[in-house]
Amino acid sequence: MEKIPMTRAGFDQLDAELRELRGVQRPAVIRAIAEAREHGDLSENAEYHAAREKQSFVEGRIKELEGLISRAEVIDTSKLSGSVKFGATVTLLDEDSEEERTFQIVGEAEADLERGLLNLRSPLARALIGKDEGDSVEVVAPGGGKSYEIISIRYI
Repeated sequence: MEKIPMTRAGFDQLDAELRELRGVQRPAVIRAIAEAREHGDLSENAEYHAAREKQSFVEGRIKELEGLISRAEVIDTSKLSGSVKFGATVTLLDEDSEEERTFQIVGEAEADLERGLLNLRSPLARALIGKDEGDSVEVVAPGGGKSYEIISIRYI
């Protein structure tokens, strides 16, 4: 099985979600199903069907998280340095708009562009890997081409 690279923060976040699902949401759904059963005829019981649907979602997410966590390879990014690689926090200057953006390159399971967590397999991350401060990077993405300059590289 292929290992999934992950930062410590990403691993901890997934683990916390798994504990929440197992310890809080799963028992709540079981109680909701039991309560709905007490209301009689299950074929016309909307509460029962809604609770079963919620149970299906919760159980599916638990299985997904268990799979991710079992294959996780947690990488300590604070011990890394040098050119851009997994875990790097990179500040970029958009050469067209002069706008600065900061991203951390993370694993697929923890990526969230709105929080600045860039998927390792994204076109931008692939273009940045192996580059150094001051380098210019051309990125060809589905939205068109972009040019960035690497302003800083940090490992936190």
